[in-house]
Amino acid sequence: MSDLRGCGPRSCGAARCHDGAADRLRNQYDSGMSSLEQVSQQSVAVSRDRSRAIFGQTMGLVALTCLVAAVGAYLGRDISRGFGIVAFIGAIGCIIGLNFAIRRSEQLAVGLLFGMGALLGIAVAPTLAYYAEVQPQALGQAAALTGLFIGGCGTYGYATRRDLSKIARVAFFALLGLIGFGIVLMFVSIPGGDVIYAVLGLVIFAGYTMYDFQRLRRADSIQAAPLLAASIFLDVFNVFMLLLSLLGGGRS
Repeated sequence: MSDLRGCGPRSCGAARCHDGAADRLRNQYDSGMSSLEQVSQQSVAVSRDRSRAIFGQTMGLVALTCLVAAVGAYLGRDISRGFGIVAFIGAIGCIIGLNFAIRRSEQLAVGLLFGMGALLGIAVAPTLAYYAEVQPQALGQAAALTGLFIGGCGTYGYATRRDLSKIARVAFFALLGLIGFGIVLMFVSIPGGDVIYAVLGLVIFAGYTMYDFQRLRRADSIQAAPLLAASIFLDVFNVFMLLLSLLGGGRS
C-alpha cells in the first residue's frame, strides 16, 4: 500500500485542485443533463398538447359532419332515388375536391367536408325514410352498434404501436372486390348475398377504422384535421349503412 503520510504540501494541494475541478465538471454535467431533461419533458408536453388538439379538432368535425348528414337525410326524405344518385355523385366530387383544398384553404376543406356529409345524407334519405316507416327500431340499433364498432376499432388503432398500413392496403383491394360483388348482386340473385356483402364490408371497414385512427394519432398538423375527419366519417357512414342492412333484412 502507498504511504500517504509522505504527502507534502504541494502534492496535497494539487490533489485538492484536482478534486475541485472534478466537482465542477460533475456539476456542469449534472446541470447539462438537467437542462436536457427539461427540454425533453417540454417537448413531450408540447407533442401531447398538439396531439390532443388535433384529436379534438378532428373528432369535433366528425360529429358536426354526422349532424349535417342527419339534417340532409331529413330534408331529402321525400326525394326520388334518381336525385339520390345525383347527390351521391356530388358527394364523391366533394371528396375529390377535399384532397386538393386541404393544401390551399382550411375553410374550403371544411366546407367541402360538410357538403360531402349533407350530400351523402340526401343520397341515403329514401332508404332511411323506408326504415323509419317500416322498421324504426333498426335505425336506433344500427346507430348504437355503429358507436360501439367505431369506438372499439378506433381505440385499438389509436393505441397500437403496430404499423397498420399493410391492413389499409389489403382493405383497399378488398373494397374494390366488394364493389364488384355488389354490382354482381344487382343483376344476379345469390342466396344470402346481402348478408355476405354486409359482413365482408364490416370486416373491411374495421381495418379502415383502425388505420384511420392510427393516422389521427400520428398526425402532426392541425391542418390535416378536415381530411382525417372525412376518412373517419366515411368509416362511420359505411358501418352504419352496413349494420342497417343486416338488421333490416338486407334492404340496400
